[in-house]
Amino acid sequence: MPRTQAKARSAAPPPPSRLVDAPGSAVPVDPEEVDADVPAAIGQALEEVLAGRLTRAGVLESRFAEELAARVARFTRDGGKRTRSQLLWWAMRACGGSDKATAAAALRIGAALELLQTCALVHDDVMDGSALRRGRPALHAEVRDACGGAVPASRAARFGEVAAVLAGDLALAWADDVVADAPLAPWTVAVVREVWSDMRTEMVAGQFLDLHGQLTGSRSPSQALRAAHLKSALYSVERPLALGAAVAGADGRTVRALCSAGRCVGIAFQLRDDLGDAFGDPLHTGKGCGGDIREGKPTYLAALAVARAEAAADRPALEVLQRSLGDADLTDAGLDEVREVLVRTGARAAVEAKIERLSAQGLRHFDGAVLDAYPADRLRRLLTALAAHPYADPPPAPSPPTAAATRSDTEGDGR
Repeated sequence: MPRTQAKARSAAPPPPSRLVDAPGSAVPVDPEEVDADVPAAIGQALEEVLAGRLTRAGVLESRFAEELAARVARFTRDGGKRTRSQLLWWAMRACGGSDKATAAAALRIGAALELLQTCALVHDDVMDGSALRRGRPALHAEVRDACGGAVPASRAARFGEVAAVLAGDLALAWADDVVADAPLAPWTVAVVREVWSDMRTEMVAGQFLDLHGQLTGSRSPSQALRAAHLKSALYSVERPLALGAAVAGADGRTVRALCSAGRCVGIAFQLRDDLGDAFGDPLHTGKGCGGDIREGKPTYLAALAVARAEAAADRPALEVLQRSLGDADLTDAGLDEVREVLVRTGARAAVEAKIERLSAQGLRHFDGAVLDAYPADRLRRLLTALAAHPYADPPPAPSPPTAAATRSDTEGDGR
């Protein structure tokens, strides 16, 4: 497929867009309007998508629509900070996406990313047995509790789990439909669909490695990083950047720089999330603390603690880790013991240092790309915040330029 520079294409007339042409569409497609509040624009795109899907579900079967499809829609609407779709949007803008048709496509695929996130989280909560998500009951727990006393507790719990699996499947099906129907320019369709396909497979592979590590009790730092790369770094950061660049029709050099940046920042993001699970505040994270430890997840933090305790022949530390990692009934006092070992072995400090190195490396890759100045600054701030803390907001952004952003003339200094 021919690939040309975004700048050269910008003068060409945009391809037709059903979002642009659709009468009464609630989705804002003016790029500068969306720039002012990307999460709100993604939310509006989601509303349009979900309204159509719920209507079709209701025509198909009312109980299915009310008890399953509506829960999928509510879970997706109540999502977090729309980080993945923001990454997609600002990558598209930084790569020169400036027309209404491109903006419409980016919003639609951003909405699909939010549905894919619903699939991942709902399934993850079932696999991990997590009762909370975003400070409220996980979807499987909500379905279980809705049964009340009408059926035995064990049957209600089982029904909640299988219903949540179906809910995740439904969210994935909707996400795929949205991508398939996105108003993409002809020269971007194949690239976008390839990135989307790869991302879905990578998610499953990463989740499988995570579960396999729990089964075997693997404590290999290198394997833990591999799982973090597949399960989180690609899906959470690198692939959303690649999708945004693909929608804009970016050249190969730009795509490679953004993907390299996303890979480093994405791993840093996951490592910071691992620290948050062990040391974070549930009021801030929206989920229980110590879940990874109680489930015996093969995190890099845990693997490093074991490796360092073994190297130092620290028997007390090894005993704490061996009896605590994977103990579903671990008490708060036991969790405090593990935290103390994570600090004493230097595992926490080592992970913090690795996060800093990965973050700096990722930003160096990012700075090597030639991007439009204003959206590139917004994207850089977002990446910096992700590496600094998984729940952090990016620093306040400067006001957008009065004129449309132009490609930065800094090729000579490495950007």
